[in-house]
Amino acid sequence: MAPRVLVSDELSETAVQIFRDRGVEVDFQPKLGKDKDKLAEIIGNYDGLAIRSATKATEKLIAAATNLKVIGRAGIGVDNVDIPAASRRGIIVMNTPFGNSITTAEHAIALLFAVARQLPAADTSTQAGKWEKSRFMGVEITGKTLGVIGAGNIGSIVCSRAIGLKMHVLAYDPFLSKERAEEMGVTKVELDELLVAADFITLHVPLTDRTRSILNAEALAKTKPGVRIINCARGGLVDEKALADAIKSGHVAGAGFDVFEVEPATESPLFGLPNVVCTPHLGASTTEAQENVALQVAEQMSDYLVKGAVSNAINMPSITAEEAPILKPFIRLADVLGAFVGQVTESAIKEIEILYDGATASMNTKALTSAVLAGLIRPQVADVNMVSAPIMIKEKGVILSEVKRDKTGVFDGYIKLTVKTANQTRSVAGTVFSDGKPRFIQIKGINLDADVGSHMVYITNTDVPGMIGFIGMTLGDAGVNIANFQLGREKEAGDAIALLYVDGPVSEVVLDKLRANAAIRQAKPLVFNID
Repeated sequence: MAPRVLVSDELSETAVQIFRDRGVEVDFQPKLGKDKDKLAEIIGNYDGLAIRSATKATEKLIAAATNLKVIGRAGIGVDNVDIPAASRRGIIVMNTPFGNSITTAEHAIALLFAVARQLPAADTSTQAGKWEKSRFMGVEITGKTLGVIGAGNIGSIVCSRAIGLKMHVLAYDPFLSKERAEEMGVTKVELDELLVAADFITLHVPLTDRTRSILNAEALAKTKPGVRIINCARGGLVDEKALADAIKSGHVAGAGFDVFEVEPATESPLFGLPNVVCTPHLGASTTEAQENVALQVAEQMSDYLVKGAVSNAINMPSITAEEAPILKPFIRLADVLGAFVGQVTESAIKEIEILYDGATASMNTKALTSAVLAGLIRPQVADVNMVSAPIMIKEKGVILSEVKRDKTGVFDGYIKLTVKTANQTRSVAGTVFSDGKPRFIQIKGINLDADVGSHMVYITNTDVPGMIGFIGMTLGDAGVNIANFQLGREKEAGDAIALLYVDGPVSEVVLDKLRANAAIRQAKPLVFNID
């Protein structure tokens, strides 16, 4: 029987025809996404669900999807899909991460022009029969400095367009290498440098714990008087009230916003302020972008349902069905190793080397490497997946190398990740035991044997007496239970490490108490997805 796909949002006839041409039966009901009860009633009849943003793939809907194998989102955002619920049910969630990059970048440039020349207000005034030429004095963008926060796929396109407009471009992106910045023709800077120097600031980063309110009252106070702010990325990156206050005070000269903290945005502190241009999340709203993502999602879903090929999956590696049972635990290990380094590294990464020893060298190392890179980037870019991660690393000019070798030690197969920044080299190695669970076997060249837990604490210190007692007592006094405590050292009185598996998150207050010890150089909280 041919696989069946329900299309519950608007997709073009060309996209629908792709399903048919590839042997997939299609039920095209583009209004159904707004009728959640009817959708839940019939969803159990389908193998695939193709959506845009109107359909909400909630936990309740997914529970009713007894035969569903894949959800395809025509677009990058998957906020309308309960990914953990889908993962628990074994449902693959795909998106189309790069189909609307040019469109979103162009919208940011359009808002930049609109704010620079006060175009919407001037249009309203003129059409009202007024001729207020002197009221709408604008500024040129030629020769001005544009600060780009996030120089990834969309941000890099904005940089290119801005350079073409003869702007000076500063880029803040922890993953942007100096070499890649030079290749792009931009100047890589730290955030504070960008805030002080930029005449315009545009944001192109995902919303994560690290980027939420990246432009808050404190950051805005550091900006150049007369700065103009553009946000076409995600609501919540800018504190809207703080920005409104800065506009009212005259410190910020204007803003262009396509995204808001709460959407649909029926109200905002920014509404009604002078020289604030607002649009209803139109970044991806062009005919070309909508068609591109529709065609792409139809191709991806068809390839999976007919051939078993997986691409642009949020919650699954790009591997064949035959490889899955063997690769699954090593994919988890690879992600953990990447996530470890990603969480302890704060400076720009210049080189990545992944060593596959023994049995791992004969596996699908492309999938394993993608998992390592996804884990490495995820602390900075929450919605990265195994397909987009290698592209992002390449775009940032990071040197990536794989080394494969025959078995050299006691383990049948292990993976070692080494990352170089301008200041240091970090390495971590791990393997999978017979129980299928990942284990750390080496950190910083120091051997150890440590379980991987959802919450961990990584400590580097000088090897001195009393550290075990001090760490245990500090955590114990704070009510933190230690499930596993592993130690290792380079040599007596030399470098030492401690890796603790704890039952829950450790607060910054407790971590600061650890760091107050003169022998401790670093105490980092770690979070791993090991389900």
